Amino acid sequence: MVAIYNSFTRQKELFTPIEPNKIRMYVCGMTVYDFCHIGHARVMVIFDMVSRYLRSIGFDVLYIRNITDIDDKIIERAKSNSESITDLTNRFIEEMNKDASALGVLPPDSEPKATEHMTEIIEMISQLIKKKHAYLAGNGDVYFNVGSFNDYGKLSGKNIEELRAGERVEVQKEKNDPLDFVLWKSAKKGEPSWSSPWGDGRPGWHIECSAMSIHCLGSHFDIHGGGQDLQFPHHENEIAQSVCSTGGKFANIWMHNGFVRVDEEKMSKSLGNFFTIKEVLKKYQPEVVRFFILSSHYRSPLNYSVENLDEAKSSLTRLYTALKEFNSDNVSADQDYTYQFNSFMDDDFNTPKAISLLHEIARKINRNEDKTHEESKRLASTLKKLGAVLGLLESEPQDFLKGKSNENKENADTDYINELIRQRNIARDKKDFEKADKIREQLAELDVTLEDTEDSTDWRRS
Repeated sequence: MVAIYNSFTRQKELFTPIEPNKIRMYVCGMTVYDFCHIGHARVMVIFDMVSRYLRSIGFDVLYIRNITDIDDKIIERAKSNSESITDLTNRFIEEMNKDASALGVLPPDSEPKATEHMTEIIEMISQLIKKKHAYLAGNGDVYFNVGSFNDYGKLSGKNIEELRAGERVEVQKEKNDPLDFVLWKSAKKGEPSWSSPWGDGRPGWHIECSAMSIHCLGSHFDIHGGGQDLQFPHHENEIAQSVCSTGGKFANIWMHNGFVRVDEEKMSKSLGNFFTIKEVLKKYQPEVVRFFILSSHYRSPLNYSVENLDEAKSSLTRLYTALKEFNSDNVSADQDYTYQFNSFMDDDFNTPKAISLLHEIARKINRNEDKTHEESKRLASTLKKLGAVLGLLESEPQDFLKGKSNENKENADTDYINELIRQRNIARDKKDFEKADKIREQLAELDVTLEDTEDSTDWRRS
């Protein structure tokens, strides 16, 4: 059985879906006003891995990842760019999808947008007001009454009185309590707005996710996920308003992936260590980045560094090298290795141990000198099929080893490399070894490693 660490209870729990063999999962997606960064990449890859694995063991997974397409940052960015909010958000949704596709992230089953669910949002706020969990303030905003929900702070482990005492933001006089958070913002001049019983305005961020998740998955579903940075206040507020609105339980399991650090420091624009996915993919093949993300346990901090990415590249190269001589698509996988792999993944999606097992299989393949042996083919098939569960090893080995998906190699395209190799082979045939060595050095400067065999010369990117 699958055991998942539940952030709400702070322990691993044996996972039992609400409906037999069906899993409903909601993950907080992107606020689309800029290019996605490496932190977004981790969220995309981690929950793609979760959905892939659960499906691989027979679950019917309904995976929802929302898009926040209206909030303060979006409005500000559109104004500064002198473009419409729709043009801005559509542009960055397209860029987000390109990044996700490059990283091997499968599209979620649905990607609801906040602006498309105003009816559900307004209805939910109305229910909260009716049940005395929210109130209309004098400035036209609607606030959630935090004091009306006794379990506030349980997810994040925060004490409500300590939160009040430590409140640093300027308290709006319209609030009954400094912790009360906005559900509906009254319209401001020049900003987009929608009609509501409380006047024109737009929703707060927290209510958007509650309304969209309940609309797509029902009031009670299996898994709610997102980055650790969302645990408080976003997810805490989601729980409060959702439970108070519906009167029942919200999500059974809360999953949070750890922070991304850069050279052991917090990633931030102010520190100058902030990297977009596109910037990283100029230096590394997308699958290397995915492998790097999965090499750490999803709950642990992930340290982004050149050294760690280079190590990920080397590790992934070793796996592909073990596969390059095999066509094992029609060969069944080894059941013992499959069982071991699943046992690691069942333990809170332990991808580091799962990847370690992939390396064990690769080493066993490499030790077998008879590459035509059925055992070697079976191991290669096992390696490929188990890797695919993680969204890895799905390229042709030679394509990966030649770096065909690496956007940074435009100056060293395949045709040029092959021409240099042809010239080197001619020089070797003529026993002009000085010229042959110079061409090898030239290729090495392009990060190309040659592998000479009796009949031919193969190559891969270093």
